[in-house]
Amino acid sequence: MSAKQHRNTKSFKNSKDRDMRHRDINKDKDKSKEKNKEQNKEQNKEQGEQQLDDLMWGRQPILDLLRYSPQKCLKLWISERVHPSFSGEVTTLARSAKVTFQKVAPMVLDTMCIGENHQGVVAKITAVDQLELDDFLPTIASNKTPVLLVVLDHILDPHNLGAIIRSAEAAGATAVIYPKRRSALPGGTVVKVSAGAALRLPMISVTNIAQTIVQLQGEGFWVVGLDHNAKQTLWEANYPDKAVFVVGAEGEGLSRLVAERCDMLVRIPITGKTGSLNASVAAALGMFEWARGKGVDGHGE
Repeated sequence: MSAKQHRNTKSFKNSKDRDMRHRDINKDKDKSKEKNKEQNKEQNKEQGEQQLDDLMWGRQPILDLLRYSPQKCLKLWISERVHPSFSGEVTTLARSAKVTFQKVAPMVLDTMCIGENHQGVVAKITAVDQLELDDFLPTIASNKTPVLLVVLDHILDPHNLGAIIRSAEAAGATAVIYPKRRSALPGGTVVKVSAGAALRLPMISVTNIAQTIVQLQGEGFWVVGLDHNAKQTLWEANYPDKAVFVVGAEGEGLSRLVAERCDMLVRIPITGKTGSLNASVAAALGMFEWARGKGVDGHGE
């Protein structure tokens, strides 16, 4: 064999080896893609099932929900294409029960219900009873023991909401107050993360947090806002027996108007380069500092 032929044969073998390697690599990539696709499919299925656990749909079931158990309804979505007579009936019931509703395109409901026949209306429901503040306050008016209420200024993450509720029960808080709009709502995820505390602790939904603070002040509560920019630390403050702790949204903290309504702002002293704590962690520290000062001691672990 000549040197030229040898070079050509060697080049052909190298080229063939490269092609085989490329085919093997592509096979591995295809297998990896298929595996990821299956994993994503399973995750989406699980997420969809979890979402469906918190949803109810169908015209008659929704009407019955609003008539007989409106406290179980967190929010309504109504198709823009439903008949005006039904839309009018369901929105009238929602307004009467103070349930938030939103009119959306039909495809939004299709996505929410994963192909189910929703009949143009979907509700987010909960096993948690949502109480009205005006109904709740008289029940604690004669309390002779310390009372702590936890007010949430638009906590958006249901995991944070669940963790805060769990800590609130553990610290001896009397109730958790949250807004009906722009907030995580106590659905299945919140109940699970709270270890069931959301089913035991009074959960109070309100329309406006700033106005709620003013109402609580009128009932003799001292309102403390957790604000990482405050001058006074959590450890330096003295807390009365009737106290409210206000926890701000993740990343944003307290809204301006809510901060202005508070009687006092306190911060958690932090060392190192961490700028702030997770909302649920900050809330737990505040609640347990109040409990420590009041000598609250439950059954322990």
